[in-house]
Amino acid sequence: MAISFVTRHPTVTAAIVGPRTMDHLDSYLEADGVVLSDDVLDRIDAIVPPGVTVNAEDGAMWNSPDLEPAARRR
Repeated sequence: MAISFVTRHPTVTAAIVGPRTMDHLDSYLEADGVVLSDDVLDRIDAIVPPGVTVNAEDGAMWNSPDLEPAARRR
């Protein structure tokens, strides 16, 4: 689910993964084909709404128009 979420986010250019085995890598590659429904994305947003900076230090350097409310996630 995380790989699918990250690779489909409009501001993400690449997902960084660290497989330890070929099975891990295969599961990551398969996960990229998963499409999350709007219901699932809404439930994720309920946990951490789009645009919320969980760690203030992370948000200090990001000022991307892709993160503005109209462009977030969908």
